[in-house]
Amino acid sequence: MAETERFYFEPGFSLRAVGTGDEVRLLEKFRQIFDIAAVARENWVELTGEKDNLNGAKAALSELQTLFVLRGKELDRHDVEAVLRRKNREPVTALWDCRVTVGPGKREILPRSLTQKKYLEAIRKHEVVFGIGPAGTGKTYLAMAMAVNLFLKGEVSRIILTRPARESGEKLGFLPGSLEDKVSPYLRPLYDALFDMMPQEEAAGLIARNIIEVAPLAFMRGRTLNNAFIILDEAQNTTVEQMLMFLTRLGFGSRCVITGDPTQSDLGANEKSGLARALHTLQPVKEIAFINFTAGDVVRHWLLEKIITAYNQESNE
Repeated sequence: MAETERFYFEPGFSLRAVGTGDEVRLLEKFRQIFDIAAVARENWVELTGEKDNLNGAKAALSELQTLFVLRGKELDRHDVEAVLRRKNREPVTALWDCRVTVGPGKREILPRSLTQKKYLEAIRKHEVVFGIGPAGTGKTYLAMAMAVNLFLKGEVSRIILTRPARESGEKLGFLPGSLEDKVSPYLRPLYDALFDMMPQEEAAGLIARNIIEVAPLAFMRGRTLNNAFIILDEAQNTTVEQMLMFLTRLGFGSRCVITGDPTQSDLGANEKSGLARALHTLQPVKEIAFINFTAGDVVRHWLLEKIITAYNQESNE
């Protein structure tokens, strides 16, 4: 049976301080996610729906208020979507305690799920971490945040970002230009994440001096990487030989994070997955951490979780 309750805001808080400031759009998200009716006034919102749905909506509103105070500024749309969709209601203060400080003028990076919190904790404690799961769960983004954080604190002297140059099932043909021009499309997502963490001019200067290196995986062969934070992205596209080559690059004072989604491999039919082999072979090594993300950890558009879940259900039929 549907019930109606009012949720009163704390002084200084309003729905206009949340996300884009579009109160109508925010209320529509509440209706979609919690299956309730919502009407807002200046200092309260009236909610109508089933009891469990009302409790979920009220918990989300309470967390938004808490995060608003912790941020000390308006919440962006990423904060809002993460709070609204998070199924594990660990207090937002606990997630805040695990936040990552990045470059000057950039917002602190906040884990948006319990799994993301465990992932950040694992990166802080372990020299080798595997982050496995679907797209949109923050695997690479959070690894980048930790790389920038440790670099700015002087705990590592270099950041190395790499991924296999695979064609994602498409034949791109001959790409004109320099070697950098040819591999740049494969590495663009890493640049995008980096520029979110540091002022673009500063990051570009560090890249020009090779203090931050963004390169295809093939460029890692024959090197020993000391005092570096190394991220291997899209690891599902490595062969067994490539993965072993990468893991044996780890030098003194370095740490690495390997991210991938085993369901999105672009390897050929006769190629064995380096990621799958590593996950099986390295499980007994207690010094290595393995964090598994699910569709419930997706932090991009709210429909992405439903899309991933629908595809997973179809593949299991």
